[in-house]
Amino acid sequence: MTASSRRSGQCEREPAFIDLFAGCGGLSLGLMAAGLRGLFGIEKDRFAFRTLRSNLIDDKNLWRYDWPAWLSKRSRTVSSLTSNFERELRQLRGAVSLVAGGPPCQGFSFAGRRHQHDPRNRLFESYAEVVRQVRPAFVLLENVAGVDVAFGKRDRRANGASTKGGHTAAYSATIRSTLRQLGYTPFDRVVRCADHGVPQLRPRFIVIGVKNSLLQDAAPIDPFLILERNRRAFLEERRLPTDKPVTAKQAISDLEVRDRRRAVACEDRPSSKQIAYSHPRTNFQRLMHQGMNGDSPNSLRLINHSAETIARYRHILRTCRPGTKLSSEERAALGTKKMSIGTLHKDKPSYTVTSLPDDLLHYSDPRALTVRECARLQTFPDWFAFEGWYGVGGMTRRQLCPRYTQVANAVPPLLAEQLGMVILELERRLLPAG
Repeated sequence: MTASSRRSGQCEREPAFIDLFAGCGGLSLGLMAAGLRGLFGIEKDRFAFRTLRSNLIDDKNLWRYDWPAWLSKRSRTVSSLTSNFERELRQLRGAVSLVAGGPPCQGFSFAGRRHQHDPRNRLFESYAEVVRQVRPAFVLLENVAGVDVAFGKRDRRANGASTKGGHTAAYSATIRSTLRQLGYTPFDRVVRCADHGVPQLRPRFIVIGVKNSLLQDAAPIDPFLILERNRRAFLEERRLPTDKPVTAKQAISDLEVRDRRRAVACEDRPSSKQIAYSHPRTNFQRLMHQGMNGDSPNSLRLINHSAETIARYRHILRTCRPGTKLSSEERAALGTKKMSIGTLHKDKPSYTVTSLPDDLLHYSDPRALTVRECARLQTFPDWFAFEGWYGVGGMTRRQLCPRYTQVANAVPPLLAEQLGMVILELERRLLPAG
């Protein structure tokens, strides 16, 4: 996943994949790092697509998609792809081994207000239509753990709805049923990212579907047993701990500012400050910084907190338990109406990174995290540059995908790389050579 290991002119024998709801490219990056060949990625948001293009599409990149001539390199929806390019997608049958993607998941997420009628919950249908047209050997789908939890009375009450009628089945049942109807055997599991080198607990619902025809004469196979079997060797090769998670301090201690004493004028906004980067200090940081030769990564801009906000953050660091969300009593004492706020624990992995930077406070500096620190917790390498606005609030944040949201929505590349290795092993075991 490093700059030095990126390569162009990938071998045609490498299995090809397409990435739907690609966001800024976390899933594609990991799959390419594993050795799969990216064909193209589909993302509707213009900011996220700018980041995707900058890192994995433009010709200047050493590691990029083999983008087809029939598809223009711009942001678009998955539904527009299936509507306007059905003939081209059908022609990919036999040439694409994997359809991958993570349909937006806000309606299922426990980090927000779960709502079973959120229209974003139905975007899996567009994903399924691509699978129907392309007919790959394998499918890979990532989502929040809440997609595997039934909507119950607590969800209805939180959304102001009636609690009558009991529970509504988890949407994961629809995913499994749809894949079976399309001719795939689905395997799924909730995977804890922290078990796979990601300095974040971040439980994720992962589905790997295998075309039924490939399993007819094959010995019993479970992709998640392959994932677990490969885990230790993968982490050892990267000099990451195998028996405990990477901690927040191990991930971002080289980005501490000590009350802005290590801050300099921001390159793209002189009125703001950014972290003055020096060098990596831990094995995890060296892995993320590999190929940079000490160069400063982008997206190190510090948020301009008011004096009142800094004082409140100092109070939180002094008095509140690290590594936990503030209780309702603690929030009331601070006079904040914010529902989700807490500090990192320096000796534990982070809880899930969200699109709101002040959900997570630094473990020692009285401030919210930078985009780059969030990217480290997501295992984006330092050479990966983010584009677009840093952050927006209110309704605008739902319509645009600024840098903080791009990072939060992504599949951690280090986990994606391990999932890619599973797909490659399935390919070797189930598909005939040549």
